[in-house]
Amino acid sequence: MCGIIAVIHADPASTSAAVEIHDALYLLQHRGQDACGIATCGSGGRFYQCKGNGMASKVFHDGSRVADLPGFMGLGHLRYPTAGSSANSEAQPFYVNSPYGICLTHNGNLINAHELKRFLDQEAHRHINTESDSELMLNIFANELNETGKARVNANDCFAALERMYKRCVGGWACTAMLAGFGLIGFRDPYGIRPMVIGSKPSDCGTGTDYMMASESVALVQCGYKEFKDILPGQAVIIEKGKPPVFHQVHEQLGYTPDIFEYVYFARPDTVIDGIDVDESRRNMGFKLAETIKKQLGPETLASIDVVMPIPETSITSALCVAESLNIPYCQGFVKNRYIFRTFIMPSQKLRQKGVRAKLNAMRKKFEGKNVLLVDDSIVRGTTSREIVLMTREAGAKKVYFSSCAPPITNAHIYGIDLASSSELIAHHRDSRAIAKIIGADDVIYQNLPDLEAACAALSPRDPKTQKFEVGVFCGRYVTPVDDSYFEHLERVRGESRKMKVMESAREAVVQGVAGEKEVRMAAKGVEVDRHGNVIPAESELSCPTNGVGHVNGTGYGGAVGSGGLLSQKYAQEEGDWAAKRRNNSDEQVRIRSSQDISLHNLNDHDA
Repeated sequence: MCGIIAVIHADPASTSAAVEIHDALYLLQHRGQDACGIATCGSGGRFYQCKGNGMASKVFHDGSRVADLPGFMGLGHLRYPTAGSSANSEAQPFYVNSPYGICLTHNGNLINAHELKRFLDQEAHRHINTESDSELMLNIFANELNETGKARVNANDCFAALERMYKRCVGGWACTAMLAGFGLIGFRDPYGIRPMVIGSKPSDCGTGTDYMMASESVALVQCGYKEFKDILPGQAVIIEKGKPPVFHQVHEQLGYTPDIFEYVYFARPDTVIDGIDVDESRRNMGFKLAETIKKQLGPETLASIDVVMPIPETSITSALCVAESLNIPYCQGFVKNRYIFRTFIMPSQKLRQKGVRAKLNAMRKKFEGKNVLLVDDSIVRGTTSREIVLMTREAGAKKVYFSSCAPPITNAHIYGIDLASSSELIAHHRDSRAIAKIIGADDVIYQNLPDLEAACAALSPRDPKTQKFEVGVFCGRYVTPVDDSYFEHLERVRGESRKMKVMESAREAVVQGVAGEKEVRMAAKGVEVDRHGNVIPAESELSCPTNGVGHVNGTGYGGAVGSGGLLSQKYAQEEGDWAAKRRNNSDEQVRIRSSQDISLHNLNDHDA
């Protein structure tokens, strides 16, 4: 999940596109807190860029760097890492100089990235310098656009290049692109998995119309763009300098299946995505969940519940509707600290547990002596839920019932939301009774999938009876064809992406004197990723190098020789065989803390 923004002003002499993009980044900050960036195009087709790791306030120095980004059009991006690393060079927008000078932002995931990388290397002869599939998509588009052989391209050339690109790419995406001196392009995958909306407003110069594209309508509304509509699945739009938008279907619409997790959790409540009001969908989820709670708990248990409480903030709307439907008092017992990351983004379980305590505070008088029904938007790893149940009991609650507006999450997300590896999901091969025991609740109640789909479909401007959603995380049925080998690859990539963060966290814990046994082993011996994608201490001699610096191709990081005494011989052999395969895999790359963007001057590359 990322946030994308694109702006083009009617006045080619305008230098303030970055101002609007910067404002919109704050409105969509919830979509990505790992990194952000802006690229603009000014007079003469020159690009200006500022991007880096961190939230918008940090990267743009509370707005002071926006003045260094002149131009009448530009792109903005907020990164939530799904594939690749968290190096500074992988902050977006991405840039390629040939042909014509192209910048691109990408929200989503390509599930045939390996095939695309092979094509770019062996047939297109284009160099890929990062591990981001966003760079792959940029280069696929650039290669197809280069087929025109023209010194200057027009809209039809761009549409034709996109048509060829869509035949190669598989996955879910919403992208914006900027061609130097030409204009903006927006396009969306054939299933409409990832969201994108376009809006317009009268130009500040008095003549013409300004345009903005973004992941969520709230960015357009708050920036003054009153007229807006969704870009359709498989559709592209081109806005040339000084011209109105031109829409074209570059691939047949294979479905209209927005990712239902946008409505459950990720999108702001004041957003409308594909014609469905997010806040209203969450109201419907609450009413549907209440019916399931009635059936599962029964009248006797329901009568004993004293209060319904939301886990702030996404579930507040749903919890109000649960309380209304069950005729049980509603109360907010948790106070949320708004200045902390979403906890599932944190790289280690211990940090996530600590993050829950920093994020939420239980008010004892609201809980003491009461039977409490908690309502949350979803349960992912269970780390947050377990800590919340513990906090609820510590605050004096007698019984704790935990309900989820989403069904059990049992499968990996493959279209751009890195919830967790399958092995980390608490509902993976567990039922609600087992989950209740793990998180310490008296009972766990999940929304069922048909009710969740119906809650959102009822609000669709299309036929609610035929409205479908991407729901693969709940049932394993994805809207695009997926090869089984991709899931193993995804587990490893996600583990690799977390590896360095876990290592750094372990070292920091040792320095601060709060490390447990596992963190000490990680700091001393390094870490590696097992065959399930989990980050573990580098234990065995089979997987640890003798030079003490970690395997070259990412199978270990920063460790010394381990004895292997804590692993069984069979398991050590399995992990050793898997690690050997990894060492022989030429596609794996050394993970580094940060690197500069070598393609375009970046204001943050040389920041002190």
